[in-house]
Amino acid sequence: MQALHPAPSPETDPVPPAPPSAPLGRILAIDDDRDLLDNLRFCLESAGYQVTVADNLSRGLALAASLPFHVCLLDRALGLDSGVDALPRLRELAPRMPVIMLTAHAVVDDAVAALAAGAADYLVKPCSPPQLLVAVARQLDTRRLLDRVAALESDREDDSTSFDSANPAMQSLLADARRAAATDATVLLLGESGTGKGMLARAIHGWSARAAAPMATVNCPSLAPDLLESELFGHARGAFTGAAQSTTGRVGTAEGGTLFLDEVGDFPLPLQAKLLRFIEDKAYERVGDPTTRRADVRIVAATNHDLGTMVGAGRFRADLYYRLKVIALEVPPLRARAEDIEALALGFLRRFARRHGMPARELAPAALARLRAYPWPGTVRELQNVIERAVILGREPVIAASQLMLEPLATATPAAAMTLEEVERRHIDAVLAASETLEAAARTLGVDVSTLYRKRKVYGL
Repeated sequence: MQALHPAPSPETDPVPPAPPSAPLGRILAIDDDRDLLDNLRFCLESAGYQVTVADNLSRGLALAASLPFHVCLLDRALGLDSGVDALPRLRELAPRMPVIMLTAHAVVDDAVAALAAGAADYLVKPCSPPQLLVAVARQLDTRRLLDRVAALESDREDDSTSFDSANPAMQSLLADARRAAATDATVLLLGESGTGKGMLARAIHGWSARAAAPMATVNCPSLAPDLLESELFGHARGAFTGAAQSTTGRVGTAEGGTLFLDEVGDFPLPLQAKLLRFIEDKAYERVGDPTTRRADVRIVAATNHDLGTMVGAGRFRADLYYRLKVIALEVPPLRARAEDIEALALGFLRRFARRHGMPARELAPAALARLRAYPWPGTVRELQNVIERAVILGREPVIAASQLMLEPLATATPAAAMTLEEVERRHIDAVLAASETLEAAARTLGVDVSTLYRKRKVYGL
Protein backbone atom coordinates (compact mmCIF):
# COMPACT_ATOMS: atom_id res chain seq x y z
CA MET A 1 0.00 0.00 0.00
CA GLN A 2 1.16 3.54 -0.56
CA ALA A 3 2.09 5.67 2.43
CA LEU A 4 0.14 8.80 3.20
CA HIS A 5 2.23 11.92 3.87
CA PRO A 6 0.91 14.94 5.79
CA ALA A 7 0.18 18.02 3.74
CA PRO A 8 2.39 21.07 4.49
CA SER A 9 0.85 23.42 7.02
CA PRO A 10 0.16 27.02 5.99
CA GLU A 11 2.23 29.66 7.70
CA THR A 12 0.02 30.75 10.52
CA ASP A 13 0.41 31.57 14.16
CA PRO A 14 1.37 28.51 16.22
CA VAL A 15 -1.66 26.55 17.40
CA PRO A 16 -1.43 24.93 20.84
CA PRO A 17 -1.52 21.14 20.62
CA ALA A 18 -4.83 19.43 21.28
CA PRO A 19 -5.06 17.43 24.49
CA PRO A 20 -4.29 13.75 24.01
CA SER A 21 -7.32 11.54 23.40
CA ALA A 22 -7.84 7.82 23.81
CA PRO A 23 -6.96 5.82 20.67
CA LEU A 24 -9.80 4.52 18.53
CA GLY A 25 -8.42 1.03 19.05
CA ARG A 26 -5.22 -0.92 19.61
CA ILE A 27 -3.96 -2.70 16.50
CA LEU A 28 -1.35 -5.47 16.23
CA ALA A 29 0.31 -5.77 12.79
CA ILE A 30 2.40 -8.89 12.03
CA ASP A 31 4.33 -8.92 8.74
CA ASP A 32 7.91 -9.68 7.68
CA ASP A 33 7.95 -6.71 5.27
CA ARG A 34 9.31 -3.76 7.30
CA ASP A 35 8.31 -1.20 4.67
CA LEU A 36 4.74 -2.46 4.73
CA LEU A 37 4.71 -2.33 8.54
CA ASP A 38 5.84 1.29 8.41
CA ASN A 39 3.05 2.13 5.96
CA LEU A 40 0.44 0.28 8.02
CA ARG A 41 1.56 2.08 11.16
CA PHE A 42 1.53 5.52 9.50
CA CYS A 43 -1.90 5.04 7.93
CA LEU A 44 -3.56 3.71 11.09
CA GLU A 45 -1.88 6.10 13.53
CA SER A 46 -2.86 9.03 11.30
CA ALA A 47 -6.47 7.87 11.67
CA GLY A 48 -6.20 7.77 15.47
CA TYR A 49 -5.31 4.13 16.20
CA GLN A 50 -2.53 2.87 18.45
CA VAL A 51 -0.35 0.43 16.48
CA THR A 52 2.16 -2.18 17.64
CA VAL A 53 4.16 -4.05 14.97
CA ALA A 54 6.03 -7.37 14.83
CA ASP A 55 8.22 -8.43 11.91
CA ASN A 56 8.05 -12.15 12.69
CA LEU A 57 5.43 -14.60 13.90
CA SER A 58 7.17 -15.47 17.16
CA ARG A 59 7.25 -11.83 18.24
CA GLY A 60 3.65 -11.34 17.14
CA LEU A 61 2.41 -14.30 19.19
CA ALA A 62 4.29 -13.04 22.24
CA LEU A 63 2.66 -9.61 21.92
CA ALA A 64 -0.81 -11.12 21.45
CA ALA A 65 -0.27 -13.23 24.58
CA SER A 66 0.75 -10.36 26.84
CA LEU A 67 -1.00 -7.20 25.62
CA PRO A 68 -4.65 -6.46 24.80
CA PHE A 69 -5.44 -5.65 21.16
CA HIS A 70 -8.72 -4.93 19.41
CA VAL A 71 -7.69 -6.10 15.91
CA CYS A 72 -4.76 -8.05 14.44
CA LEU A 73 -3.42 -7.63 10.87
CA LEU A 74 -1.62 -10.87 9.97
CA ASP A 75 0.44 -11.65 6.88
CA ARG A 76 -0.42 -14.98 5.25
CA ALA A 77 3.25 -15.90 4.66
CA LEU A 78 5.90 -14.84 7.18
CA GLY A 79 9.14 -16.32 5.84
CA LEU A 80 8.91 -20.03 6.58
CA ASP A 81 5.91 -19.52 8.90
CA SER A 82 2.28 -19.64 7.84
CA GLY A 83 -0.12 -17.02 9.14
CA VAL A 84 -3.05 -19.33 8.38
CA ASP A 85 -1.54 -22.10 10.50
CA ALA A 86 -1.01 -19.59 13.31
CA LEU A 87 -4.67 -18.54 13.43
CA PRO A 88 -5.78 -21.23 15.94
CA ARG A 89 -2.95 -20.23 18.27
CA LEU A 90 -3.85 -16.56 18.00
CA ARG A 91 -7.48 -17.35 18.78
CA GLU A 92 -6.33 -19.34 21.81
CA LEU A 93 -4.12 -16.50 23.05
CA ALA A 94 -6.67 -13.74 22.39
CA PRO A 95 -10.17 -15.19 21.84
CA ARG A 96 -11.84 -11.79 21.40
CA MET A 97 -9.28 -10.34 18.96
CA PRO A 98 -10.45 -10.52 15.31
CA VAL A 99 -7.74 -11.23 12.73
CA ILE A 100 -7.60 -9.65 9.26
CA MET A 101 -5.46 -11.77 6.95
CA LEU A 102 -3.11 -9.96 4.53
CA THR A 103 -1.88 -11.71 1.37
CA ALA A 104 -0.12 -10.79 -1.83
CA HIS A 105 -2.26 -13.19 -3.88
CA ALA A 106 -5.95 -12.74 -4.66
CA VAL A 107 -6.79 -16.46 -4.66
CA VAL A 108 -10.30 -17.48 -3.62
CA ASP A 109 -9.14 -20.77 -2.09
CA ASP A 110 -6.66 -18.89 0.12
CA ALA A 111 -9.39 -16.58 1.37
CA VAL A 112 -11.71 -19.50 2.10
CA ALA A 113 -8.95 -21.35 3.98
CA ALA A 114 -8.15 -18.29 6.09
CA LEU A 115 -11.78 -17.64 6.97
CA ALA A 116 -12.31 -21.31 7.79
CA ALA A 117 -9.32 -21.20 10.14
CA GLY A 118 -10.81 -18.28 12.04
CA ALA A 119 -9.85 -15.09 10.21
CA ALA A 120 -12.50 -12.36 10.40
CA ASP A 121 -11.61 -10.69 7.07
CA TYR A 122 -9.16 -10.86 4.18
CA LEU A 123 -7.24 -8.07 2.41
CA VAL A 124 -5.10 -8.38 -0.72
CA LYS A 125 -1.79 -6.47 -0.78
CA PRO A 126 -1.25 -3.78 -1.86
CA CYS A 127 -4.46 -2.41 -0.40
CA SER A 128 -5.37 1.25 -0.37
CA PRO A 129 -5.53 3.26 2.89
CA PRO A 130 -9.35 3.54 2.64
CA GLN A 131 -9.66 -0.25 2.24
CA LEU A 132 -7.49 -0.82 5.30
CA LEU A 133 -9.32 1.72 7.44
CA VAL A 134 -12.74 0.37 6.47
CA ALA A 135 -11.70 -3.21 7.25
CA VAL A 136 -10.34 -2.26 10.70
CA ALA A 137 -13.32 -0.03 11.53
CA ARG A 138 -15.72 -2.84 10.54
CA GLN A 139 -14.11 -5.23 13.04
CA LEU A 140 -14.21 -2.65 15.82
CA ASP A 141 -17.87 -1.90 15.10
CA THR A 142 -18.67 -5.62 15.21
CA ARG A 143 -16.94 -5.97 18.56
CA ARG A 144 -18.80 -3.01 20.04
CA LEU A 145 -22.09 -4.46 18.78
CA LEU A 146 -21.35 -7.84 20.37
CA ASP A 147 -20.49 -6.12 23.64
CA ARG A 148 -23.75 -4.21 23.51
CA VAL A 149 -25.76 -7.37 22.83
CA ALA A 150 -24.02 -9.10 25.75
CA ALA A 151 -24.93 -6.19 28.03
CA LEU A 152 -28.56 -6.34 26.94
CA GLU A 153 -28.72 -10.11 27.38
CA SER A 154 -27.43 -9.75 30.94
CA ASP A 155 -30.70 -7.91 31.71
CA ARG A 156 -29.19 -4.63 32.78
CA GLU A 157 -32.15 -2.60 31.58
CA ASP A 158 -33.30 -2.38 35.20
CA ASP A 159 -30.10 -0.71 36.32
CA SER A 160 -30.56 2.71 34.82
CA THR A 161 -27.52 4.95 34.97
CA SER A 162 -29.81 7.95 35.46
CA PHE A 163 -30.16 8.72 39.17
CA ASP A 164 -32.25 11.29 40.95
CA SER A 165 -32.93 11.75 44.65
CA ALA A 166 -34.72 14.17 46.94
CA ASN A 167 -32.60 13.05 49.90
CA PRO A 168 -29.68 15.39 50.79
CA ALA A 169 -27.34 12.55 51.81
CA MET A 170 -28.07 10.66 48.57
CA GLN A 171 -27.61 13.83 46.52
CA SER A 172 -24.19 14.36 48.11
CA LEU A 173 -23.27 10.72 47.44
CA LEU A 174 -24.24 11.00 43.76
CA ALA A 175 -22.21 14.19 43.37
CA ASP A 176 -19.16 12.41 44.81
CA ALA A 177 -19.80 9.42 42.54
CA ARG A 178 -19.85 11.65 39.46
CA ARG A 179 -16.57 13.26 40.49
CA ALA A 180 -15.03 9.83 41.04
CA ALA A 181 -16.33 8.64 37.66
CA ALA A 182 -14.32 11.33 35.91
CA THR A 183 -11.11 9.65 37.11
CA ASP A 184 -9.70 6.12 36.89
CA ALA A 185 -9.46 5.80 40.68
CA THR A 186 -10.62 2.57 42.29
CA VAL A 187 -14.02 3.01 43.97
CA LEU A 188 -15.35 0.98 46.90
CA LEU A 189 -19.13 1.07 47.41
CA LEU A 190 -20.31 0.28 50.93
CA GLY A 191 -23.76 -0.37 52.32
CA GLU A 192 -26.31 -3.00 53.18
CA SER A 193 -27.33 -5.64 50.69
CA GLY A 194 -30.03 -4.32 48.39
CA THR A 195 -29.22 -0.60 48.61
CA GLY A 196 -28.41 -0.36 44.88
CA LYS A 197 -24.63 -0.62 44.93
CA GLY A 198 -24.67 -2.52 41.63
CA MET A 199 -26.82 0.16 40.03
CA LEU A 200 -24.43 2.85 41.25
CA ALA A 201 -21.44 0.89 39.93
CA ARG A 202 -23.03 0.81 36.47
CA ALA A 203 -23.83 4.51 36.77
CA ILE A 204 -20.18 5.29 37.56
CA HIS A 205 -19.15 3.32 34.46
CA GLY A 206 -21.76 5.17 32.39
CA TRP A 207 -20.58 8.56 33.63
CA SER A 208 -16.92 7.77 32.93
CA ALA A 209 -14.78 8.16 29.81
CA ARG A 210 -14.91 4.35 29.59
CA ALA A 211 -18.67 4.23 28.99
CA ALA A 212 -18.32 3.02 25.39
CA ALA A 213 -16.21 0.03 26.51
CA PRO A 214 -17.61 -3.07 28.27
CA MET A 215 -18.39 -3.42 31.95
CA ALA A 216 -17.93 -6.91 33.38
CA THR A 217 -19.24 -8.11 36.75
CA VAL A 218 -17.78 -10.79 39.01
CA ASN A 219 -20.10 -12.00 41.78
CA CYS A 220 -17.46 -12.97 44.34
CA PRO A 221 -19.49 -15.23 46.71
CA SER A 222 -21.02 -17.33 43.95
CA LEU A 223 -18.02 -19.49 43.00
CA ALA A 224 -15.43 -21.71 44.68
CA PRO A 225 -11.91 -20.18 44.76
CA ASP A 226 -10.55 -22.21 41.82
CA LEU A 227 -13.57 -21.41 39.65
CA LEU A 228 -13.53 -17.76 40.71
CA GLU A 229 -9.91 -17.40 39.57
CA SER A 230 -10.84 -18.83 36.16
CA GLU A 231 -13.92 -16.62 35.95
CA LEU A 232 -11.87 -13.53 36.77
CA PHE A 233 -8.66 -14.10 34.81
CA GLY A 234 -9.63 -16.82 32.30
CA HIS A 235 -7.92 -20.15 31.69
CA ALA A 236 -5.89 -21.95 29.05
CA ARG A 237 -7.22 -24.95 27.18
CA GLY A 238 -6.54 -28.10 29.18
CA ALA A 239 -5.84 -26.18 32.39
CA PHE A 240 -8.27 -28.46 34.24
CA THR A 241 -10.81 -31.18 33.53
CA GLY A 242 -13.47 -29.80 31.21
CA ALA A 243 -11.38 -26.85 29.97
CA ALA A 244 -11.94 -27.69 26.31
CA GLN A 245 -10.96 -24.24 25.09
CA SER A 246 -9.25 -21.12 26.33
CA THR A 247 -11.34 -18.37 27.90
CA THR A 248 -10.68 -14.65 28.21
CA GLY A 249 -12.05 -14.15 31.72
CA ARG A 250 -13.91 -11.11 33.02
CA VAL A 251 -10.71 -9.05 33.12
CA GLY A 252 -10.19 -9.56 29.38
CA THR A 253 -13.87 -8.98 28.65
CA ALA A 254 -13.73 -5.61 30.42
CA GLU A 255 -10.65 -4.42 28.50
CA GLY A 256 -10.80 -0.64 28.21
CA GLY A 257 -13.84 -0.52 30.49
CA THR A 258 -14.81 -1.33 34.08
CA LEU A 259 -14.57 -4.46 36.20
CA PHE A 260 -17.17 -4.59 38.98
CA LEU A 261 -16.31 -6.86 41.92
CA ASP A 262 -19.65 -7.43 43.63
CA GLU A 263 -19.49 -8.49 47.30
CA VAL A 264 -15.70 -8.25 47.33
CA GLY A 265 -15.75 -8.92 51.08
CA ASP A 266 -16.36 -12.57 50.17
CA PHE A 267 -13.31 -12.73 47.89
CA PRO A 268 -11.32 -15.82 48.96
CA LEU A 269 -8.28 -15.01 51.08
CA PRO A 270 -5.94 -17.29 49.05
CA LEU A 271 -6.72 -15.29 45.87
CA GLN A 272 -6.49 -11.82 47.38
CA ALA A 273 -2.77 -11.48 46.60
CA LYS A 274 -3.49 -12.04 42.89
CA LEU A 275 -6.30 -9.49 42.94
CA LEU A 276 -4.03 -6.98 44.70
CA ARG A 277 -1.33 -7.48 42.08
CA PHE A 278 -3.82 -6.91 39.28
CA ILE A 279 -5.16 -3.72 40.87
CA GLU A 280 -1.64 -2.36 41.37
CA ASP A 281 0.07 -3.47 38.15
CA LYS A 282 -2.82 -4.46 35.83
CA ALA A 283 -0.90 -7.72 35.34
CA TYR A 284 -2.27 -11.26 35.63
CA GLU A 285 -1.98 -14.82 34.33
CA ARG A 286 -4.72 -17.12 33.12
CA VAL A 287 -5.14 -20.39 34.98
CA GLY A 288 -2.79 -22.94 33.41
CA ASP A 289 -0.90 -20.34 31.37
CA PRO A 290 2.36 -18.78 32.69
CA THR A 291 2.22 -15.87 30.22
CA THR A 292 1.83 -12.54 32.02
CA ARG A 293 -0.89 -10.39 30.47
CA ARG A 294 -1.96 -6.82 31.03
CA ALA A 295 -5.36 -5.21 30.87
CA ASP A 296 -6.54 -1.60 30.94
CA VAL A 297 -9.44 -1.96 33.38
CA ARG A 298 -10.90 0.35 36.00
CA ILE A 299 -11.96 -1.34 39.27
CA VAL A 300 -15.21 -0.68 41.13
CA ALA A 301 -15.94 -2.95 44.11
CA ALA A 302 -18.88 -3.28 46.48
CA THR A 303 -19.47 -4.97 49.82
CA ASN A 304 -21.96 -5.13 52.66
CA HIS A 305 -19.22 -6.30 55.06
CA ASP A 306 -17.14 -4.19 57.44
CA LEU A 307 -13.80 -4.74 55.73
CA GLY A 308 -11.91 -2.94 58.50
CA THR A 309 -13.19 -5.49 61.03
CA MET A 310 -12.35 -8.32 58.64
CA VAL A 311 -8.78 -6.99 58.32
CA GLY A 312 -8.44 -7.00 62.10
CA ALA A 313 -9.70 -10.59 62.21
CA GLY A 314 -7.22 -11.68 59.53
CA ARG A 315 -9.96 -12.50 57.00
CA PHE A 316 -9.09 -9.73 54.54
CA ARG A 317 -5.71 -8.38 53.48
CA ALA A 318 -4.98 -4.89 54.80
CA ASP A 319 -3.04 -3.89 51.67
CA LEU A 320 -5.92 -4.97 49.41
CA TYR A 321 -8.39 -3.10 51.61
CA TYR A 322 -6.47 0.16 51.29
CA ARG A 323 -6.05 -0.28 47.52
CA LEU A 324 -9.79 -0.81 47.12
CA LYS A 325 -10.88 2.15 49.24
CA VAL A 326 -9.11 4.90 47.31
CA ILE A 327 -12.58 6.44 47.06
CA ALA A 328 -15.12 4.91 49.46
CA LEU A 329 -18.81 5.76 49.04
CA GLU A 330 -21.49 4.51 51.44
CA VAL A 331 -24.93 4.03 49.90
CA PRO A 332 -27.70 4.77 52.45
CA PRO A 333 -30.51 2.24 52.93
CA LEU A 334 -34.01 3.05 51.74
CA ARG A 335 -35.33 3.70 55.26
CA ALA A 336 -32.79 6.57 55.53
CA ARG A 337 -34.06 8.18 52.32
CA ALA A 338 -37.81 7.99 52.70
CA GLU A 339 -38.16 11.01 50.36
CA ASP A 340 -37.32 8.69 47.45
CA ILE A 341 -39.75 5.83 48.15
CA GLU A 342 -42.64 7.12 46.06
CA ALA A 343 -40.52 8.01 43.03
CA LEU A 344 -38.72 4.66 43.12
CA ALA A 345 -41.96 2.72 43.53
CA LEU A 346 -43.62 4.48 40.58
CA GLY A 347 -40.55 3.94 38.45
CA PHE A 348 -40.55 0.21 39.23
CA LEU A 349 -44.29 0.04 38.58
CA ARG A 350 -43.99 1.53 35.09
CA ARG A 351 -41.06 -0.71 34.22
CA PHE A 352 -42.64 -3.97 35.34
CA ALA A 353 -46.05 -3.16 33.87
CA ARG A 354 -44.36 -2.61 30.52
CA ARG A 355 -42.17 -5.68 30.79
CA HIS A 356 -44.93 -8.08 31.84
CA GLY A 357 -47.73 -6.48 29.82
CA MET A 358 -49.86 -5.81 32.91
CA PRO A 359 -52.50 -3.08 33.40
CA ALA A 360 -51.01 -1.53 36.57
CA ARG A 361 -50.51 2.22 36.09
CA GLU A 362 -50.58 3.81 39.55
CA LEU A 363 -50.59 3.18 43.29
CA ALA A 364 -53.59 3.89 45.47
CA PRO A 365 -53.06 6.53 48.20
CA ALA A 366 -53.31 3.84 50.86
CA ALA A 367 -50.66 1.79 49.04
CA LEU A 368 -48.32 4.77 48.98
CA ALA A 369 -48.93 5.36 52.68
CA ARG A 370 -48.12 1.70 53.41
CA LEU A 371 -44.89 1.95 51.41
CA ARG A 372 -43.81 5.07 53.31
CA ALA A 373 -44.55 3.52 56.71
CA TYR A 374 -42.77 0.22 56.09
CA PRO A 375 -39.21 -0.05 57.55
CA TRP A 376 -37.69 -1.75 54.43
CA PRO A 377 -35.12 -4.08 55.98
CA GLY A 378 -34.45 -5.37 52.46
CA THR A 379 -34.02 -1.76 51.24
CA VAL A 380 -34.32 -0.82 47.51
CA ARG A 381 -34.16 -4.38 46.19
CA GLU A 382 -37.01 -5.41 48.48
CA LEU A 383 -39.11 -2.47 47.27
CA GLN A 384 -38.44 -3.52 43.68
CA ASN A 385 -39.55 -7.09 44.38
CA VAL A 386 -42.67 -5.97 46.25
CA ILE A 387 -43.76 -3.77 43.33
CA GLU A 388 -43.02 -6.45 40.71
CA ARG A 389 -45.05 -9.02 42.62
CA ALA A 390 -47.98 -6.58 42.95
CA VAL A 391 -47.83 -5.73 39.23
CA ILE A 392 -47.85 -9.40 38.19
CA LEU A 393 -50.65 -10.46 40.55
CA GLY A 394 -52.77 -7.32 40.10
CA ARG A 395 -55.50 -7.16 37.47
CA GLU A 396 -56.51 -3.51 37.84
CA PRO A 397 -54.84 -0.24 36.76
CA VAL A 398 -54.55 0.86 40.40
CA ILE A 399 -52.59 -1.21 42.91
CA ALA A 400 -54.25 -1.39 46.32
CA ALA A 401 -52.43 -1.53 49.65
CA SER A 402 -53.48 -5.15 50.19
CA GLN A 403 -51.78 -6.21 46.95
CA LEU A 404 -48.40 -5.12 48.31
CA MET A 405 -48.49 -8.08 50.72
CA LEU A 406 -46.64 -6.16 53.42
CA GLU A 407 -47.25 -7.09 57.04
CA PRO A 408 -49.55 -4.45 58.58
CA LEU A 409 -47.50 -2.48 61.06
CA ALA A 410 -50.44 -2.23 63.46
CA THR A 411 -50.19 -5.95 64.25
CA ALA A 412 -46.54 -5.72 65.18
CA THR A 413 -44.61 -3.93 67.88
CA PRO A 414 -44.33 -0.25 66.89
CA ALA A 415 -41.14 0.33 64.87
CA ALA A 416 -40.05 3.06 67.28
CA ALA A 417 -39.96 0.47 70.10
CA MET A 418 -37.77 -2.00 68.18
CA THR A 419 -34.13 -1.94 67.24
CA LEU A 420 -33.27 -2.09 63.55
CA GLU A 421 -31.92 -5.62 64.07
CA GLU A 422 -35.23 -6.73 65.61
CA VAL A 423 -37.19 -5.28 62.68
CA GLU A 424 -34.96 -7.12 60.25
CA ARG A 425 -35.08 -10.37 62.25
CA ARG A 426 -38.87 -10.37 62.39
CA HIS A 427 -39.23 -9.60 58.71
CA ILE A 428 -36.80 -12.33 57.66
CA ASP A 429 -38.54 -14.79 59.97
CA ALA A 430 -41.94 -13.96 58.42
CA VAL A 431 -40.66 -14.30 54.86
CA LEU A 432 -38.93 -17.62 55.64
CA ALA A 433 -42.13 -18.96 57.13
CA ALA A 434 -44.11 -18.03 54.01
CA SER A 435 -41.54 -19.37 51.51
CA GLU A 436 -41.15 -22.92 50.27
CA THR A 437 -37.37 -22.71 49.82
CA LEU A 438 -34.44 -20.60 50.97
CA GLU A 439 -33.99 -19.43 47.36
CA ALA A 440 -37.60 -18.24 47.21
CA ALA A 441 -37.19 -16.34 50.48
CA ALA A 442 -34.00 -14.71 49.19
CA ARG A 443 -35.81 -13.56 46.04
CA THR A 444 -38.64 -12.06 48.11
CA LEU A 445 -36.19 -10.24 50.38
CA GLY A 446 -34.10 -9.08 47.45
CA VAL A 447 -30.85 -10.58 48.73
CA ASP A 448 -28.65 -13.43 47.54
CA VAL A 449 -28.87 -16.85 49.18
CA SER A 450 -25.46 -16.55 50.85
CA THR A 451 -26.54 -13.28 52.53
CA LEU A 452 -29.77 -14.85 53.76
CA TYR A 453 -27.88 -17.87 55.05
CA ARG A 454 -25.61 -15.62 57.10
CA LYS A 455 -28.59 -13.65 58.44
CA ARG A 456 -30.27 -16.86 59.56
CA LYS A 457 -27.18 -17.85 61.51
CA VAL A 458 -26.85 -14.39 63.09
CA TYR A 459 -30.49 -14.30 64.20
CA GLY A 460 -30.72 -18.01 65.06
CA LEU A 461 -33.65 -18.56 62.69
